[in-house]
Amino acid sequence: MSDPASFIGQATQTYADTNATSLRWLLARPLLGPGFLNSKQNSITLADYGPDDGLRGPQFTYGWIQGRGLEALVTHAAFFAASDPQLAASIDAAARPLYGILQQLWSAHGHAYFCYDTNLEPVVAGPDGATAPQARPAEIYTYSDIFVLKGLISAAARYDRPSLDHYLAQLPALIDAIEGGRFQMDERQALSADTAGNQPADFGPRMILLGAAGMLKRISRPDTARFADRFIAHVLEHYLDPASGLLRNVPGSDACNVGHGIEFVGFALDHLPPDANPALIEHLQAILIASFKAGFHGPGVALTVSVATGEPTSRYCPWWSLPETIRSAALCHERTGNALVLDIWRTAHAAFFDTYWRGEPAIAYQTMTGEGPVDFVPATPDLDPGYHTGLSLLAAVEAAARMGANRAPKTSTGA
Repeated sequence: MSDPASFIGQATQTYADTNATSLRWLLARPLLGPGFLNSKQNSITLADYGPDDGLRGPQFTYGWIQGRGLEALVTHAAFFAASDPQLAASIDAAARPLYGILQQLWSAHGHAYFCYDTNLEPVVAGPDGATAPQARPAEIYTYSDIFVLKGLISAAARYDRPSLDHYLAQLPALIDAIEGGRFQMDERQALSADTAGNQPADFGPRMILLGAAGMLKRISRPDTARFADRFIAHVLEHYLDPASGLLRNVPGSDACNVGHGIEFVGFALDHLPPDANPALIEHLQAILIASFKAGFHGPGVALTVSVATGEPTSRYCPWWSLPETIRSAALCHERTGNALVLDIWRTAHAAFFDTYWRGEPAIAYQTMTGEGPVDFVPATPDLDPGYHTGLSLLAAVEAAARMGANRAPKTSTGA
């Protein structure tokens, strides 16, 4: 596949098929509790997690996963509506009830939380499975708030348009919390103003919420994404190391989560208009190239690298960085046509599908090292419900369609 158009066309057909089979895997699994998505499966042994598996078990529900899953389901239902209406209908049948459940949780607590117990009460859970009630300060926001609110907005736009403004109106408080030091990144401990105010100033919260900007554009509400330009400018001003081209996790620190840098590029490009400042696009392209060069050493992208040396500081390579690289490289190549960016896209594609993707079942190994798959949980033990993998690959499909490299790929069983 030396010809770029041939690679892009074949790759994006692979992405559409991968997402379809992944969603069928997810939808075939029994729902948990009142209707939660169930991706509680060990990616190495393929064993389903049970009550004896502690924090991995079905007695714990993760707000991160359910919010991500809702956004992914809604987005894929819209994508497959024309090419595979039966799959789209199946997705909608799971997404609508999940939307209702998350609506109730959000309304009951005014927030979303990382971990819920069997009574759907927010808890802090220890490694041994012991729990304590999670503190609920109204002014403190978290990543779970971002993921669940994004899911609610996406679902309202598709299923419940009269409620859309209600959820959009809650974005400013989340934005203010990030910019005002009231956003707590570590949700595995009690939430408090002191903890939020004394944590390192990581760019992660801005990066993750930046991911909402492209979605807001797609639901025809770009007016609510004005924060995105401010977030992009802030990250580039305070976190970019000019010498290496890498984004520091925290200003002045040596640590760089290259996957987050790559993800930031993808979200920024997804948001920016076609006539965006060419200098800004060049800046983002340079971050993508530098991040992938520093992070990719096989089998995937290292979790962290040193800004000073450019060398990996973690042996772990989570799966999610490769689909995020595919997204960022596709969106960047669409704008610049840079051959080096296309090479990054090819490399990430090959690494993901040759090394991480199991195919049967339609899941990826969660984490790899140079020795192979390892039982290391990057964030939550639940497997990806179509978010990092599915939405990233879907963005590449849509970029390819705009480039004219393919025509709305059909799934192998689609119409």
